[in-house]
Amino acid sequence: MSGAVVWIFGLPSAGKSTLAGILAGLLGAGGAAVLLLDGDEVRLALDPAPGFDEASRAAFYRTLAGLAALAARQGIVAIVAATSNRRVHREEARNRWPDLLEIFVDVPIEECERRDTKGLYAKARRGEAPSLPGVGDPFERPERPDLRAAGGDDPVVAAEVLRRLRAIGAA
Repeated sequence: MSGAVVWIFGLPSAGKSTLAGILAGLLGAGGAAVLLLDGDEVRLALDPAPGFDEASRAAFYRTLAGLAALAARQGIVAIVAATSNRRVHREEARNRWPDLLEIFVDVPIEECERRDTKGLYAKARRGEAPSLPGVGDPFERPERPDLRAAGGDDPVVAAEVLRRLRAIGAA
């Protein structure tokens, strides 16, 4: 099997981790080697933990892109779930793996705030998390993502990802 990179991005609480988990489960059940790089989990694993200023975010997304490309070169399907709020972050990932499959989890900010279990939006509105993408820091919507998911449990997008990965021999 060949490797691949699936880059799932969107606002905080849009459903990126949910979609990534569903895809990882489906791919694993089909026998594919899968590495799930959830942005929140990777941040916790790094020492020192990356910050949230623009330079730190840029370095963090370069690290994620590098890890994903490294895994893909070894025949693994790397699934990245990360906010990736700037186009330049996503372009960096595509520069590392040109055949990257870019999935935008397109959920309105009001819905993301409603389902925010971490309280990030409330903190941002109080000024305690001033760099939250979509509130204090810009979220640059994609111009042409490969796929657009209506949420983390979008079965049509999950099926299409599997179809595309099978077509290139990665699933």
